[in-house]
Amino acid sequence: MNNETPQKVRASHLQRNAYLYIRQSTLRQVFENSESTKRQYDLRGRALALGWSLEQIIIIDGDLGQSGASAMDREGFQQLVTEVGLGRAGIVMGLEVSRLARNSSDWHRLLEICALTDTLILDEDGIYDPSHFNDRLLLGLKGTMSEAELHVLRARLQGGIRNKARRGELEIRPPVGLVYNSERVLILDPDKQVQQSLRLLFETFRQSGSALATVKAFRHQGLLFPRRLHSGPQQGELLWARLEHSKVLSILHNPRYTGAFVYGRTRTRKTVAGRITIESIPRPQWDTFIPAAHSGYISWEEYEQNQKQLHENAQANGADRLKSPAREGPALLQGLILCGRCGNRMTVRYHSRNGCLQPDYLCQSRTIQQAQPICQSIPGAGIDQTIGELLVEVVTPVTLDVALAVQQELQSRLAEADRLRQQQVERARYEAELSQRRYMRVDPANRLVADSLEADWNHKLRFLAEAQEEYQRQREQDQRVLSDQQRAVISSLAADFPRLWRDPHTPQRERKRMVRLLLEDVTLNRSEEITLHIRFKGGATKTLKLPLPLNAWQQRMNSPQVVQEIDRLLDHHTYAQIAVILNERGLRSGQGQAFHGRLVARLQRSYRLQPRYDRLRAKGLLTLKEMATLLGLSPSGVKIWHHHALVRGKSACMSIPAITRRARRRAINCLRDFPVQRSLRIVPRRCSVKHKRSAKALWVLSVFRGCPFPQLADGTFRRKCNRDHATDNAARYPTETLQRFAAPSIRR
Repeated sequence: MNNETPQKVRASHLQRNAYLYIRQSTLRQVFENSESTKRQYDLRGRALALGWSLEQIIIIDGDLGQSGASAMDREGFQQLVTEVGLGRAGIVMGLEVSRLARNSSDWHRLLEICALTDTLILDEDGIYDPSHFNDRLLLGLKGTMSEAELHVLRARLQGGIRNKARRGELEIRPPVGLVYNSERVLILDPDKQVQQSLRLLFETFRQSGSALATVKAFRHQGLLFPRRLHSGPQQGELLWARLEHSKVLSILHNPRYTGAFVYGRTRTRKTVAGRITIESIPRPQWDTFIPAAHSGYISWEEYEQNQKQLHENAQANGADRLKSPAREGPALLQGLILCGRCGNRMTVRYHSRNGCLQPDYLCQSRTIQQAQPICQSIPGAGIDQTIGELLVEVVTPVTLDVALAVQQELQSRLAEADRLRQQQVERARYEAELSQRRYMRVDPANRLVADSLEADWNHKLRFLAEAQEEYQRQREQDQRVLSDQQRAVISSLAADFPRLWRDPHTPQRERKRMVRLLLEDVTLNRSEEITLHIRFKGGATKTLKLPLPLNAWQQRMNSPQVVQEIDRLLDHHTYAQIAVILNERGLRSGQGQAFHGRLVARLQRSYRLQPRYDRLRAKGLLTLKEMATLLGLSPSGVKIWHHHALVRGKSACMSIPAITRRARRRAINCLRDFPVQRSLRIVPRRCSVKHKRSAKALWVLSVFRGCPFPQLADGTFRRKCNRDHATDNAARYPTETLQRFAAPSIRR
């Protein structure tokens, strides 16, 4: 303690409180390094000796077990700064500067506040007044040294960890499914159920291509997934619970399941708000990567394929939204459609038609973001059908043979490029060896030349290492020659693909995955017709043009052939008969329904066809009332005549000639001369045929030569009745007699 210490403590300081800040970095230090904690609490005696009373000494020990690297989570330090800022603190005590803060920004901020509020700072070495330049300079140096000390300690620890990781000897907590044996070697979990669960997870993702679909599959089958506890009283035990989406993603992103040892896949960064975030770094920047270091569940190639699939699936959630994973909906091009007007990705909307979901492709990104009208909307049923037919047409033996020939040509070109890259590696190796020989021949005493040659040698070595890495990377990527077995599998695809595509049991998700293997994207543009620009994998393109789809009312219209057939049949058949004829021929209405009488009548009115009544009137046929007036009978009497075969009733569809005046007069005279009506009167009413009473029922009476009635042995004619009490009165009819015709009632 310096000699000016008593003069620094004034009465204004003693009127305020003395704050003692106590901190240990970890809970382990709190329990094991108890002596350091006691030394911090003993600083109360220093405050009592300087003149503060015991009631004025406030101890802040809420940060025991907290690191001093940041003030973000230290509530005790924040409370201390608040009290100092409010002018309630006369002195702040700490065993050393590192107890208060190991961060220069936090430490200097505290010094500035103490200088403004005239607050003293006390440590084990003495008392300091931050308002004095010399004291503040000394406190600043101590804070910088405290932060540097933390950096040195961290650098030593991280250096040892990285050095051990480069040898692959660093023991990192293994994920579920991997355990260390007694020899500290990482092996597969001996529990067979754990192994089968992990293998099922990878197999399900390989088939579905979606992490969420994998979770749904486990949930649908009622399967549980293992989880190992890493803390708490049950640490190390294995629990079984439902599989979660985050767990699937962590397993698929973890390269340790391939048997590789990796270290340094992430790094921590501190945000402006003081929070610590964890960021993933690219694979070339990993600190350590040792493939095939231990046993694994999948190969490295499958791991890379999984990462590629997850990356494509994640593009559906980004700002660009270029692609999306295959879903269960019937939209075949879901996630592959681009708008030909604005270039944005088009989304899918479904509507129901005849009990089936029909897709519509919409460009509505500007509608969502800027409240603008929809760019374009195109029905997708016809587009999906066209794409399906195109793929079936493209995947043929001829196209596959051409593709294999092109692949063989590309392989030959890649082999030539590989030889050129190998020559570059040899040249780089020669230059590195040449630089080494130059460096070895130089005089060691000539340091200027030696340093220059050494720097040149290091540069050549780095260039050689980069050339070798580039050569190996390109070689692994290019040298993928197809074997004969692979060629046979590809050739068999030409016969299996159409059968699999047309199979109704093939799920929509699998069809979409097949489309994604062949197509890169499809651009749609709607004008007077729909234009499809199709881009295949590999760069080939194709343009198709489709007519605009019909509107809903146009799709429900009946075909002209059906309307013409109804118009033709109306001349000879009733509505019900026309419906039966059309159904027998397999024809259907515009809505796909079977025909019936009311539907035929409605179509006749909708298409303004000539009604059947007008057609029959044009042929000279009479109604029931007109016939009754002509014969001098009531309408029911005409029906009775029809029942007793005085007039013959037939379907109105027959072509019946009109009655001439001469024939009408002759028929009336016949009816007056012969007792036909008298014989009809004895017929009971229940023997009459029931007909629908219709004012437009047509009855036709015609007179022909001949004798249509049954002729008896004596040359007479007898009209028979359907009942046993038929009349016995027989009438002799002349040669010219009535021929029975009638038409049943019909509706207009």
